[in-house]
Amino acid sequence: MVQFPAGFRCNYGFAVPVVLVLLLVMPVAAMAADWFDEQAAASAAGAPEIRVSLGQQRAYFYKGDTPVGESRISSGKPGFRTPAGHYRVLAKKVHHRSGQFGSYVDRNSHRVVRADVDRRRDRRPPGTYYRGAKMDYFIRFNDGIGFHASSDVPDYPASHGCVRMPRNMAQKFFQYAPVGTPVVVTN
Repeated sequence: MVQFPAGFRCNYGFAVPVVLVLLLVMPVAAMAADWFDEQAAASAAGAPEIRVSLGQQRAYFYKGDTPVGESRISSGKPGFRTPAGHYRVLAKKVHHRSGQFGSYVDRNSHRVVRADVDRRRDRRPPGTYYRGAKMDYFIRFNDGIGFHASSDVPDYPASHGCVRMPRNMAQKFFQYAPVGTPVVVTN
């Protein structure tokens, strides 16, 4: 018999505690870490390609057949789904702001009066101006939809259609994906 703190007793030896530990740790360990191999991105043969798995909430960067990077993402939430399909990088901009989603800000104090607004639906209150949401390292691939850096990248769909990425990963994808790079988005 094995004794554990707080009076917990296990008649099965270490098998039960190990199983419990594995059950608690496995979801964290099973999540792949973000990574990017800049040397492979610069030297591997073939053209770059970005593949997005909406089901896995992951983006993969390839150079030819060589995987050179992988990042967690947060795609479009219900009502704003990121569309699956085959696209190409249309444009890139280091410091971009959304023209549609952002905040209404007081003209005098410059404090946010109303956050998370949609300019098409939400009327601007008097005495305010619109400030678009920051979308640094923006890689446009489908009309107004693109990849961009965000400090809020949960492991589930949460954006207005864009593909959010951690800042360091957005920088790498931005650096190595020229305009014209194929982007494949799958469910």
